[in-house]
Amino acid sequence: MLFVIFAETGLLLGFFLPGDSLVFISGLLCATRPDLLHVSIYTLVIELTIAAILGNIAGYWFGKRVGPALFKREDAFLFKKRYVTITHDFYAKHGGKTLILGRFLPIIRTFAPILAGVIQIGFRRFMVYNIIGALLWISALTLIGYYLGTTIPWIKNYLGYIVIGLIIITSIPVIRTWLRERNLSARKKG
Repeated sequence: MLFVIFAETGLLLGFFLPGDSLVFISGLLCATRPDLLHVSIYTLVIELTIAAILGNIAGYWFGKRVGPALFKREDAFLFKKRYVTITHDFYAKHGGKTLILGRFLPIIRTFAPILAGVIQIGFRRFMVYNIIGALLWISALTLIGYYLGTTIPWIKNYLGYIVIGLIIITSIPVIRTWLRERNLSARKKG
């Protein structure tokens, strides 16, 4: 679980991992199935937050090292240049808040720390946004899952449906962006 959060927020190929779903479900399981996780909700939030912070730091240093070459890279099966462009546009619009807001958006969550390194955001400034974003993202989703698990204990019987629902909900922004980019490409060609 910790590796998935680290990878989704810090490794270039981590954008397809189910971070939101995993964080929410971990809070839910902490409340309804403590026999599976064997940790308190406090430990869970702290460990997931640390994994998210460390993942962003890894992404930042990767972006700082790779730099502009990322914008010149050709599309591959898992890497699409438009992901970097989408995140860059999000940065242009929201600035450093991208690291906070981006935690709640799957593609942005993966590429925001990398792009912060690419565009040379100062490390201290980066860390402030990184820590705030990680705390808000992990705390919100984990504690919502935990709260639902403690107030509606029978919800554990519907975990499969909840996971599918979360995957659909978190996929909507990705699908919308992909459709918009595809339509733009089609208009440019036509």
